Amino acid sequence: MTERYAGFAPVFDENSRVLILGSFPSVKSRAEGFYYGNPQNRFWRMLSAFFGEELPATIEGKRSLLLGHGVALWDMIDSCEIVGSADDKIKGEHVVDLAMVLGHAPIERVLCNGSKAYALLAERAPEALPMTKKMPSTSPANPRYRAEVWHTALGEIFGGR
Repeated sequence: MTERYAGFAPVFDENSRVLILGSFPSVKSRAEGFYYGNPQNRFWRMLSAFFGEELPATIEGKRSLLLGHGVALWDMIDSCEIVGSADDKIKGEHVVDLAMVLGHAPIERVLCNGSKAYALLAERAPEALPMTKKMPSTSPANPRYRAEVWHTALGEIFGGR
């Protein structure tokens, strides 16, 4: 029998201008207790580089990086059954209610970190599509990742850096 896992609460505040949505935390992220916990995932390196900040070493440092720059972070899936970390292994997913963030923060843009997050958003919250962009996954399993695509999308929101 496959075990059911819960995701993380969203990180956002009243200054969040962009919402980055993943699919569901990896095994390493669930063990760490925070988003993008696999050191091979490019997410924190990419975001730190864009904002010209040091790579945060702690969960609190990661929260500060996000909130200090107007970035909200969440996953499309609140809970699911999954073996390992691959999106194609997700079953019985419960999708989050995006209104929890979109209704309480001045989000101007949603960036989906990978195809699964984008597909779930398109299916469950199509009203958010006009402000949404599908981004290449920062997962170490994605050979098509391109940092410049992320930098361009973030630059459209926060200005060129």
